[in-house]
Amino acid sequence: MKYLTLSILVILCFSTSYSQVSLRAGMGVDYISSPSLYNYFNQNFSEPGSQIGSFKAAVNFSGEADYKLSNKYELGLDLTYRLYSYNFSGSLGSYNLSYHNIMPTLVSYYVIEGDGYEFKFGGGPGIRFLSADERLPGTTTTQTYTSTGIGFLLRAEGNTKISSELFASVLFDVRYDFNGEPKYNGVNLYNAVDRSNVNFNSLSIGIGLGLTYYL
Repeated sequence: MKYLTLSILVILCFSTSYSQVSLRAGMGVDYISSPSLYNYFNQNFSEPGSQIGSFKAAVNFSGEADYKLSNKYELGLDLTYRLYSYNFSGSLGSYNLSYHNIMPTLVSYYVIEGDGYEFKFGGGPGIRFLSADERLPGTTTTQTYTSTGIGFLLRAEGNTKISSELFASVLFDVRYDFNGEPKYNGVNLYNAVDRSNVNFNSLSIGIGLGLTYYL
């Protein structure tokens, strides 16, 4: 945490002749592979005809602040909020699990600029905060499991000029997130079939749309 805080202060305080701040906001879709979690669903709740495959879609919302260090390099702080849910209805009742993942990431970019366009390529690490709400069949109570982990982002971004200060942005992301094994009151989410704790580690591929404003 202290290294992330120090890096943010560097972004805010460092100044060069190229200094410029940009703000981006947008939303997108992630296709997520989370083997331990999907095995838990498939082995305990999904019927044979409704098994989850390798990837499942989730929506995300994101915002980012970038600081230009030169005409070729930028540092940024991205904050992405991901939502995911799974529901199953069977003879024993309804099963529901929904989670949200808050993913702040420090990103370093290489920038290619032209007349009315900009391409950015980069990546970086960040902290992951996960919270999952589970309601088992035959119950009316919800248990909330939480965990904290780390993750890594690779990103390609294209920006097209709309006005002198406003750009339309398209993102392509690849993430690997070590979200860990969430717990409720100190107890892990447990898969009794394969006798292991459930982890939410994931590989995801995503695309997003947004707007970037240059201050």
